[in-house]
Amino acid sequence: METRWSKGSFGIRAFEGTKIESKKTNNNNRVECKTRSFFHSPSPDLPQTYQKEVMFSLMHGLWTYMFSKTEFHVLILGIDKAGKTTFLEKLKTIYSISEGLPHDRIVPTVGLNIGRIEVANAKIVFWDLGGQPGLRSIWEKYYEEAHALIYLIDAACPSRFEDSKSALEKALRHEDLQGAPLLILANKQDLPNAVSAEELDRYLDLKKLDERVYMFEAASGYDGRGIKESIEWLVGVMERSKRTEALRARSGYVPVPTS
Repeated sequence: METRWSKGSFGIRAFEGTKIESKKTNNNNRVECKTRSFFHSPSPDLPQTYQKEVMFSLMHGLWTYMFSKTEFHVLILGIDKAGKTTFLEKLKTIYSISEGLPHDRIVPTVGLNIGRIEVANAKIVFWDLGGQPGLRSIWEKYYEEAHALIYLIDAACPSRFEDSKSALEKALRHEDLQGAPLLILANKQDLPNAVSAEELDRYLDLKKLDERVYMFEAASGYDGRGIKESIEWLVGVMERSKRTEALRARSGYVPVPTS
């Protein structure tokens, strides 16, 4: 019988192992063993207090596995007037009980604007950073902890495409953003002169994109088009991302086994 001891959160040991139930010899004169895996909690001879602590630890772990939600941190970047804050407020309206700010009350972000939503089994914290030239230097202070990046471009303003491209390329070159999934939104599709996501993709011709998971999507922070599909895609890729694995390992996160 093979036995393996394990130590719980409260220092109480339990054991698990494999027990041989029967043996038989097959036609090749090899012994085949039928085994049964088992797990025993600590001996009932242990003090009652310890037994209760062990049970609490086991139940807490089960509850955490069943009901806790993974939290992701997502950066929302783009040059000024790309529609980042309007996009975030529309996100809140779509995914939260409370509505986002009305459009006439939204002002350009100076510094940091934070939003939180829940999608399926995930909690997402959004960091919306100001895009004015003098504020872009603070972007990199948030790169290290971000699971993914959403980059908005005003698809109705071709005269600023080059500035948007330059700012995005600079962000993608930073070592602290390596491996982060990227969602590029051709925003303001509610405007008649907005170019499509495909046209914007061809115009930008970003050389670095082949090295990471990314998607171009047409969207509107004003009427909400394209937002739900984009966020659901992003959650899916973050859950499978090597970037997420690396951030979890660095924080000491240990996933609960599923089998």
